[in-house]
Amino acid sequence: MNSPLSISTCKKERMNKLHTPIKEPLWTKNFILVSLINFIIMLSMYLLLVTIGGYAVDEYHVNQSIAGLVSGIFIVGSLIGRFWAGKYIDILGQKKILVIGTIIFTITTGLYLFSGNLTLMLVMRLVNGIGSGVASTATGTIAASITPVTRRGEGISYFSMSTVLSTAVGPFLGLTLLRFISFPQLFIVCFVLAVAALLMLSFVKVNENLTPQTSADKGFRLGDFIDKNALPIAVVVLVAATAYSSILSFISFFTKENHLVAAGSFFFLIYAIAVLISRPITGRLMDTKGTNVVMIPAFISFAIGLLLLSVTHSALLLLLSAIFIGLGYGNIQSIAQAVAIKVTDAHKIGLATSTYFIFLDFALGFGPYGLGYLIPSVGMHGLYQLMAILVVVGLILYYLLHGRNARLFERQ
Repeated sequence: MNSPLSISTCKKERMNKLHTPIKEPLWTKNFILVSLINFIIMLSMYLLLVTIGGYAVDEYHVNQSIAGLVSGIFIVGSLIGRFWAGKYIDILGQKKILVIGTIIFTITTGLYLFSGNLTLMLVMRLVNGIGSGVASTATGTIAASITPVTRRGEGISYFSMSTVLSTAVGPFLGLTLLRFISFPQLFIVCFVLAVAALLMLSFVKVNENLTPQTSADKGFRLGDFIDKNALPIAVVVLVAATAYSSILSFISFFTKENHLVAAGSFFFLIYAIAVLISRPITGRLMDTKGTNVVMIPAFISFAIGLLLLSVTHSALLLLLSAIFIGLGYGNIQSIAQAVAIKVTDAHKIGLATSTYFIFLDFALGFGPYGLGYLIPSVGMHGLYQLMAILVVVGLILYYLLHGRNARLFERQ
């Protein structure tokens, strides 16, 4: 016969099971499809971003400055696309914006084959960037919307791996393919990838409540393009991404200057591995322990990686710096995106996502232009010392703008 104590214990255990929250699924069909579409679009983008400048020099006989414009005008287009998508994504719908962006991206990628002169190529690059900006804003918004609120940090971390993989695989694959195929054939590869992403759209299902458009929405207001709640963390991202842009744009020159070209070819691969290993852990930590537990160590790791880079003269130090930078910036990027979504209102997730990417793209697109003026004065090693200082400034900004009141800002 059971004692009253054992009966009471059993009742408590049953009650605890009833009140134990069920872990909502993260890897749904929609989440996987949206992540895959984002990866394919970003892969196609990075395949050309690192190679199109060489094509411009060979095909149009332009100097390196114009070749840089052919490559960089894509980022300008991406910014335009993000501004537009940020305003209309909650009015037209996430799925419709994704379809519009992917169609524009696919058509303009195919038209690269018919860009017979420099002017046409610049126009195609600009519009191609617009399509990419619109589509990637939509994929980021959809991923955030379909991720369970209690697992949003973890979900965004997993989703952003699709971008990390594309930034590592794209440049490597583009440069490798050009050893065996011509530029027109590379354009065909990118077009096929874009078409594959377009075909996947029919399988994506999005449940959304659209915001009715009012007459006020048809005017021009800064609030239509920038979410004020996401603005503080976007400013932090601007600083961190500016520091990272020095690596994206100048690491090849740095490795050549220091006779580390062979090791340099593995830099972004090691960076990507560090990110991929840490992202699932840091995303979960954000959801359970809060943002500061991840962001503060990430800033410190980023600064250490840049300091190591500034004194690097060996392959070992170069690749060690890649690990610290991956653990640092790689997690700052994804956690900041999750923060931008957490701090805004539910019906403004699209605008918050757009705000985050606008500041990120601006830093990555225009940061190297300003930093390039520093190199003649301070040298490559000096540049990375300055970037380490800039990251410390970013950490201070993070604490002042978000970190000290993180629990209040991040409402579920």
